[in-house]
Amino acid sequence: MTAPRDILIATLGSAGDVNPKIAIGRELQARGHDVSLIAHGYHRRRVESAGLAFIEVGTSEDYERLMRNPDLWHPRRAFALLAREGITQMLRPVYDLIAARDPARCLVISSGLVMAGRIAAQKLGVPLVTVHLQPSVIQSVDASPAVAPPLTDMRWPRAVRRLVWTAINRLAIDPALAPSVNAFRAELGLPPERDFFGAGFHSSLLTLGLWPDWFAPPQTDWPASIRCTGFLRYDAPGEHAAPEGLEAFLGAGAPPLVFTPGSAMQLGEGFFRAAVEASQRLGRRAILLTPHREQLPATLPDTVAHFDYIPFSEVLPRSAALVYHGGIGTLAQAAAAGIPQLVMPMAHDQPDNARRIKALGLGDWIAPARFTGARVAQRLGAVLADAALARRCAELAPRIDFETGLQRACDAIEDAANRV
Repeated sequence: MTAPRDILIATLGSAGDVNPKIAIGRELQARGHDVSLIAHGYHRRRVESAGLAFIEVGTSEDYERLMRNPDLWHPRRAFALLAREGITQMLRPVYDLIAARDPARCLVISSGLVMAGRIAAQKLGVPLVTVHLQPSVIQSVDASPAVAPPLTDMRWPRAVRRLVWTAINRLAIDPALAPSVNAFRAELGLPPERDFFGAGFHSSLLTLGLWPDWFAPPQTDWPASIRCTGFLRYDAPGEHAAPEGLEAFLGAGAPPLVFTPGSAMQLGEGFFRAAVEASQRLGRRAILLTPHREQLPATLPDTVAHFDYIPFSEVLPRSAALVYHGGIGTLAQAAAAGIPQLVMPMAHDQPDNARRIKALGLGDWIAPARFTGARVAQRLGAVLADAALARRCAELAPRIDFETGLQRACDAIEDAANRV
């Protein structure tokens, strides 16, 4: 039996970052804990509709401004922007929220990017659980994630890979974080920090890896506190009325291709132009998913439909393939649906996810600079025609059990809470 805890879940990012935290929060609340979720105001409606208390840190306008910045989708400039306009902006308000709680009852669950959690753990002794959605945030030398290809490719000797990680930390990550983070640490009487994505990035109490072992097998140089519990899903099925025209479109022909650059992408005009052209070249029906209609061509063929939002759990099992940005939550849903994937990775974890998809035999990827209608049609046509790939998708789909992943994650959290 776990004593009820006052749980603060803090996250930074898009719906793909928030949704798994909602799933965890709902389950922990059902187990008798008091749960509040901290995020940008943009996510208030979704969090509160899930029945969780919501605490706003950062306005909807802050979020929208960040999402509209093209640097957020640039492979080299994205992290500096996220550090400046996201990570460091959350430091003081999230720390103050934690400091106001009773440390005897409080438990903090946060993504690694919410650095106030680790600072509060050091200063106040509040127990911290770190949640990683994707393996790319672990700077492994044994199995280096492809966060900066080709520099982090496994073809390089181990010593070279270690030097590359050191260079990434010293030249990119630390300079973006150290001035603001260490100034705040100094105010609290804490020593300065470096290697922000090193050992301190992962809670020594418990670090959850929300992916299955077969997607990213644990390595000997991963932190000892990491437990991989499986993919999670929260896409609010049943909470949204079926979009008008969806059933008619799905029933009017063969399963469609689904194209989405992610819910946060507001600069996807080129992606959708290529999507329409590729579907026409292949003679396939298609669904375009985005809440930002201004990205779409002015007119769409009769065989192409647009919807602002459809829960993936309701549309992907009835689709032929998914073409998307490579977000980890979307990846998991496509794998669970057993359909081929084509990824256009831009930044963050997307390049690593794309390469794992290809290595697992679940699909392929194409670089953003080459994402044209003709090339997408060629690559997607090859994926759809690959019988071995189709078999691999069908084999792996039953191995994804979102509910079991959720129960394992929450069991691990409660076990950690019982140890402190």
